[in-house]
Parts: sequence; structure tokens; C-alpha cells
Amino acid sequence: MEKKLTASSHLFVTVFLSGFATFIVIPAITDVTMFALCPGTDECSLAIYLSGLQQAMIGLGTALMMPLIGNLSDQYGRKALLTLPMTLSIIPLAILACSRTTNYYYAYYALRTLTAMICEGSINCLALAYLADNISDSQRASAFGILSGVSSGAFVCGTLAARFLSTGSTFQVATFVSMLAVVYMRIFLEESIPDQVDGMTQPILKEGEDVIQKDGNAPRKMPVYKKIPSVGDIISLLKSSPSFSQAAVVAFFNSLAEGGMISSLMYYLKARFHFNKNQFADLMLIAGIISTISQLFLMPLLVSPLGDGKLLSIGLLVSCANAILYSIAWSDWVPYAATALSIMMVFAPPSLRSIASKQAGAREQQGKAQGCISGISSLANIIAPLVFSPLTALFLSEDAPFHFPGFSIICIAITLMIAFIQSLMIGSAPSTSSDKNSSNCMEV
Repeated sequence: MEKKLTASSHLFVTVFLSGFATFIVIPAITDVTMFALCPGTDECSLAIYLSGLQQAMIGLGTALMMPLIGNLSDQYGRKALLTLPMTLSIIPLAILACSRTTNYYYAYYALRTLTAMICEGSINCLALAYLADNISDSQRASAFGILSGVSSGAFVCGTLAARFLSTGSTFQVATFVSMLAVVYMRIFLEESIPDQVDGMTQPILKEGEDVIQKDGNAPRKMPVYKKIPSVGDIISLLKSSPSFSQAAVVAFFNSLAEGGMISSLMYYLKARFHFNKNQFADLMLIAGIISTISQLFLMPLLVSPLGDGKLLSIGLLVSCANAILYSIAWSDWVPYAATALSIMMVFAPPSLRSIASKQAGAREQQGKAQGCISGISSLANIIAPLVFSPLTALFLSEDAPFHFPGFSIICIAITLMIAFIQSLMIGSAPSTSSDKNSSNCMEV
């Protein structure tokens, strides 16, 4: 048990450092983009469309890569697969650390798009699978909540640091911390290969000729191409449990809303209330502090009495209310007030992942299950900017059919309401225990 706690602590440090490097640049990237593309203006349709296109391309890549990365981590280990995205994420940060002129920005844009197809979401996906390898079902929701709390802590620290650093220094610090995260992970984090954790070697979704038998000697290895999940594998995984398939639907609509917020909110606030880098940083800092406290202290207390299904529904409903507040904001203090809702909004992601993890059953399937959910989320991230970026640009322009600058945000609220309604159905679905899943898989 002590060994598992130590391994988890090194994972948390790795996630914190990686998250810090990611979040520290967020308050600055909008101003960098506007300066490179439309200097001297507060409204830039080109920036909105390019950001939306980038988000869609990243979503397409991650939709294909997440199931593959998750499945390969089941075979080769979480640490081995973590090395790739953490290393690739250094490159685009280093470019803007050198300069933020237009040419450097386009180089960053191209490389960020390519590397994020592998990096975006994969660190979180593999971290969740690593925890699932070492944490029992009953403690998994709390562990996932703590992981989210660590990410929120990185968000707070990164945003706070960005508040006091110049734009150039921000990207230099981000580059250094990204490299530090890789070095720390390679030195201190122990490998976690599911076959080594529990001795099981039969995958959950392999046909008869692909099953690995154990005869007292070393298990036979499959060719690499046999380990790449097919569409049929993913469909079978979705059909393996009603709760898992419903969780996948919730993940899709929730990620569609999150992707819409990413592609719309900052440009909406900048055009509506003339937010600058420091105001974005302050807003994110307040939300991050509230989220961290909630995930580290409040959520673990509520998991046992309420269950992750109810926490998921609460988080989605409050997220919907938050989006409505943003859409009708009548003053620049309203977005700050809306951050108070973060105390319950943050229940949704770890609860959703916990539900999916419990339905996956055997440990050697955690990477595949988390990769499947991440892939579905990435599919939503393809669609989100294609829908919400044009809506945002249209209703912030003078050509809007009617005056409602927050129209795209209210559409996001509707998307979250759909996710909330679907989440209510998870609780009514028949539960699937790990033992039952494993038994059914052995029959396959």
C-alpha cells in the first residue's frame, strides 16, 4: 500500500508540473494571437477562425490517437507512453519562448497543431489509467478527484505566475518546467504495466485467436498491429455496459460544451468587456482556487454519501447555470461572480471518469476505457469549433441577425443541459461490477 501511495505521489507531481507548463501560457496566448494577426484591435475574426480550425484539427487527431495510446499503454506501460506527449509538448512552447512575431506565431501554430494531436488529453488519460491500476474501485472516484485537484492546483499556480511575468518570460518558464516534468517523470515515476500489476494477460475485447494464454512460462506476445484497437473493439467496449455507453454520450456533450467554451469565451469577454491578459489571469485564478479546494477537500467527502452518478449530474447542472450567466452578463463583474459556481462544476469530469473506469472492469482494460472516453471527447472537440467559432464571430460582428453577443454561450448551455439529462439515465442503468465484467470477458 505504501508503495502504491508513493507511486501516486510521483504521478501527482508529474501531472502538476506538466499542467503548470500548460496553464501558465493560457492567459497570454489570446493577446499573443491578436498581436500577431490583428495588432491594435480587440476584435479579430481571423483569430477566432484560426483558433477554431486548430481546435478541430487537434480534435480529429486526438480522436484517432487516444484509443491507440490508451490501448498501447495497457501493453507497454503508462510511463513509457507518457514520455511521448510530455516530450512533444515542449516544442511549441520553445518557439514562442524565442519570439512572438507573426512568423514565429505561425510556426508555433503549425507545430502546436501537430504535437497536440498526440499530447492533448493523453497525459490526463494515462494518469487516470495509472491510478486505476493502483486504486481500488471504492476509492477511485476520490483518487480521480484528487488528480483533478492537482491539475486545478497547477492551474492556479500557473495562472498566478502568469499574472506577474512578462509574456516572453511566461513562455520561457513554461518551456523549462515542461522539460523538468519529463526529467522528473523518467527518474521517479515507477512503471505500471497491468499484466505486471495483477498477473492477468487476457484482454477484454480480443477475439479467440488473439487471446494470450499463460502456461506457467512467459506469456506469448501479440504483434504490435494486433494491439491497435479497431472500430469494432471500441463499439464492443461501448456495448459492454449500458452505463459505459451512457457515460460516453455524456462525455461527448460535455466535451462539446467545453470545446465551445474554449473556442468562444475569451474572445467573447475580450470583445464585450475588453478583457486583457491580467483580467483573464485573475478570472482563471479565482476559478482555479475554488476548483482546487473543492476537488481536494469537498468532493472526497461527498463521494460516499452521494455517489459519483449524482455528483456528475450536479456538476453538469451547475455548469449549465454558469454558461447561462456568462451569456447574459451585463457587467464585467458578472464573470467573476460566476466563478463561484466552480465549486460544484468540477464534480463532473472526475465522476464521469470514475464511472467509466468502474465499468471497464479488469485493470488491463483501463487504458482502453479511458482512451475510448478521451477519443469520444476529442471527436466532440472536432465539432465544437466548427459550430461555435462561426457563431461567436457572427454575433460579435455588426452583421449579427439580432443583438445577442452571448448567443454562442447560450447554445453551450443547451448542450450542457442535454448532457445533464443523459447523466440522469446512468443511475437507472444496471450496474456492472468488475468481477462481472471480467467474467463476461473471459467468455468472449
